[in-house]
Amino acid sequence: MRRTGNRGVRLACLLVALLAGPVLAQSYPTKPIRLIVPFASGGTSELVARTVGAEMSKGLGQQIVIENRPGGAGNIAMAEVARADPDGYTLIMGHIGSLAVNPYMFAKLPFDVDRDFVPVTLLVKVPSIFVVHESVAVKSLKEFIVLAKKEPGKLFYGSAGNGSAGHLAFEYLKLAAGIDVVHVPYKGTGPNVTDLVAGRTHASAAGTPPFMLHVKSGKLRVIAVGTTQRLDVLPDVPTVAEQGFPGFETSQWYGLIAPAKTPEVIINRLSAEALKAAQSPIVKERFAVDSGMAIGSTPAEFAAFIKLEQARWSEVVRKAGVKAD
Repeated sequence: MRRTGNRGVRLACLLVALLAGPVLAQSYPTKPIRLIVPFASGGTSELVARTVGAEMSKGLGQQIVIENRPGGAGNIAMAEVARADPDGYTLIMGHIGSLAVNPYMFAKLPFDVDRDFVPVTLLVKVPSIFVVHESVAVKSLKEFIVLAKKEPGKLFYGSAGNGSAGHLAFEYLKLAAGIDVVHVPYKGTGPNVTDLVAGRTHASAAGTPPFMLHVKSGKLRVIAVGTTQRLDVLPDVPTVAEQGFPGFETSQWYGLIAPAKTPEVIINRLSAEALKAAQSPIVKERFAVDSGMAIGSTPAEFAAFIKLEQARWSEVVRKAGVKAD
């Protein structure tokens, strides 16, 4: 009798679990959702969060509230979300730094990006471009490499700081091309661009927004695009891959992640709404202003993408000896 009773209890628990998924999927969400941006207000992460969040709110029937939690290269916010209840009401904007660079650049972190989070969807890629000051007598990446090899250690490139996307992109290029160009870290994109335009440094890498005004004025010259395809705003500028480095790709990217153990039905609901938002005309048009490419992916596709990026950037961090400030 006891065995029969135990089997009955187990069967009842199984039925409850099977029924709970559809019920949870239909009822979620019942209150606003917090989307944490791990950087200060005004950056690309916040732009992506607000643009996509506004569209997702329409489909979810609940507001997505954006909260900025800057500090520690994004690690403070990541630690907070890792400890949050896995109920679908706390998400974070993950990106190349927090998911593919920081785990290898910092000696110790209070969380594990693979164990403590679950991917939801890849939202957007923002291409990196490589630029030089107008005084640098090169018109292509090939010519820049020739100059750098002719004068090793005499060219300087600036970035927004140690571990920034631009820093990693240029170190990746240095490794691929076998050149010696000296890194000058600044405290932010603004100071970096100011000194580059003034000719105090020779080159830099970042997304299109901070550079394009100066490219149009002739102060800066774009010598290569980091993505696998040319950009609509720079149709005549070849990619790094086209200029002799097959497989080279570097871009900033942003996606939604949630605390580990968030129910799969909730992850799938969020992913579906994020995909619809990313592919909506209003989001595509907004991202296109900064040459951003709206993506939208399944959780499995995003997880696979993160693994590929971790393999790429862990190697760059190791070989270039990149250290956190």
